Amino acid sequence: MQEAKIMEILTDWNFWGNLQETLKPREMYVSKLEEMSGGGTATVLLGVRRAGKSSLAHLLIQKMIEQGQITPADSLIVDLEDPRFPATLQASDLMQIYEVYLRKLNPSNPIILLDEVQNVVGWEKFVRYLIESRKTRVLVTGSSSKLLGREISTVLSGRHVDLEVFPLSFKEFLEFRGLHAETEVEAVKNRIEIMRRLEEYLRWGGFPEVVLSESEARKKELLAGYFSDIILKDVVKRFGVREIEKLESLAGLYLSNISTLQSFNRLRETVGLSLDTVERFSRYLQLAGMFFFVKKFEFSVRKQLRSVRKVYVIDPGFFHVKGFKVSENYGKILENIVAIELFRKASLTVPSLEIYYWRDYQGREVDFVVKEGERVKQLIQCCYEVEDKNVKRREITALLKASREVACNNLLIVTWNYEGEEETNGTKVRFVPLWKWLMLNGS
Repeated sequence: MQEAKIMEILTDWNFWGNLQETLKPREMYVSKLEEMSGGGTATVLLGVRRAGKSSLAHLLIQKMIEQGQITPADSLIVDLEDPRFPATLQASDLMQIYEVYLRKLNPSNPIILLDEVQNVVGWEKFVRYLIESRKTRVLVTGSSSKLLGREISTVLSGRHVDLEVFPLSFKEFLEFRGLHAETEVEAVKNRIEIMRRLEEYLRWGGFPEVVLSESEARKKELLAGYFSDIILKDVVKRFGVREIEKLESLAGLYLSNISTLQSFNRLRETVGLSLDTVERFSRYLQLAGMFFFVKKFEFSVRKQLRSVRKVYVIDPGFFHVKGFKVSENYGKILENIVAIELFRKASLTVPSLEIYYWRDYQGREVDFVVKEGERVKQLIQCCYEVEDKNVKRREITALLKASREVACNNLLIVTWNYEGEEETNGTKVRFVPLWKWLMLNGS
């Protein structure tokens, strides 16, 4: 590439050039990035597309400039999806871009962001050169399905730290919508408005651009586009899937059955695929960040691996945009929201956290077994309506049985709007509304 062309592109994407951004803060992630970003390792931002990975990297660099840690010239942002770059980029092209930057800006303390790096063949070798030979801080963003491959593990083994980026949590959603409630008192004071916003969150989810779009038609258009891109770009193109219709059917089945147990054996008959292909396609969808699969809690690892799994989608907006009525599925979505928040917590603050479900031979079930290290920290049940005495008794009975089996007395039922505490045979069960649980325990 010509040097003048490289500088033209870089100027548009950098703080020392024409880049002017007003980004909504996501302080939890930015603080985590600050902890992780240093010389000797690359910080890799993973996660479902459009969750805000690039914006977070920009926020970190912007914060470092504002605090005087670096000058604008010390940052290099390379947007590798810029159409002015050649269609096929190689590691040698990155080296040329880097050398042009060094000559023109003469940075003293550089930090480099390679945005959408999966578009470059052999990018891992260039990143390894930066962190080993140049001792440069490097941020990398891209598709999870591309960055979790064998190549990054082989070339950057021990030289990268990963941060999975999720769509907005409910607390972040409220902040994006202009509602701040930092304390429990403020949360209770604004309860009615918070619950109104929670209904909006359950319907449209937390993708940043969707949240900031005022038009419902635009929200739906964005979500439909994201869903299609994940299937076609992050799964079909990445893994060379040929049976596209069957892949889409499998994704549709998972989406229509969120928060439920799914058997690969039953799915293969429904979709018309082999058991091996169903397992493989499911793994691809998980790598692309579309779904989570939760295993049954077992003391035997072998039984755990063979267990039927529960499925959750990364964002409730996908459920709505595919034509399902949120108002008729509040129970499923409530559970799915809790699952997302637990996985977000494991990614951001408690890396030793493991999430399972519990089920006994009589069909009694507890939605979440939250394990930290070697012990079970909490059992969580999700129930939209618990005012019905039979429903409440069923949920409590399952919790108490699981409590005895896994030796955990921290029992919680997340509800829509019911709050309280009950004691049975000396064991307490707390009931907390979803909005309060998200505000007080969420990220």
